Amino acid sequence: MKKLFTSTATAVGGREGRVTSESGSFDLGLAMPMPGADTAGKSNPEELFAAGYAACFDSAMNIVAMQKGIKHDGSEIKADVSLNKGDAGYALSVEMDVLIKGIDEETARQLVEEGHQVCPYSNATRGNIDVSFNVRTA
Repeated sequence: MKKLFTSTATAVGGREGRVTSESGSFDLGLAMPMPGADTAGKSNPEELFAAGYAACFDSAMNIVAMQKGIKHDGSEIKADVSLNKGDAGYALSVEMDVLIKGIDEETARQLVEEGHQVCPYSNATRGNIDVSFNVRTA
């Protein structure tokens, strides 16, 4: 594979520390989103993963639409990333709420399925974490 680019972030202090990007685009405090915790203005690894996966998936899905000549009136992806604990330890799961405007539901589902095959985040997580999709049209 040919490397296209590398993005770099540094974490210090784990889930109660800070994460910064090498580019300077963010410098965030982190906090566990547990009841009673002071989370105002702070993020967590799952929230950051949700943002990255949602953005990447939206792009992948729209690349598929463009390649297939499918025109729509915009899309919106909401990714819910959950931290779960089971007998084997901790694991992530993802629920994607996908809204695609201006197309029928069957075409929307096709874009989601094919986008899931193209998206680098989907490829990285396939077989490792549960990912489910709720597809809506408007």
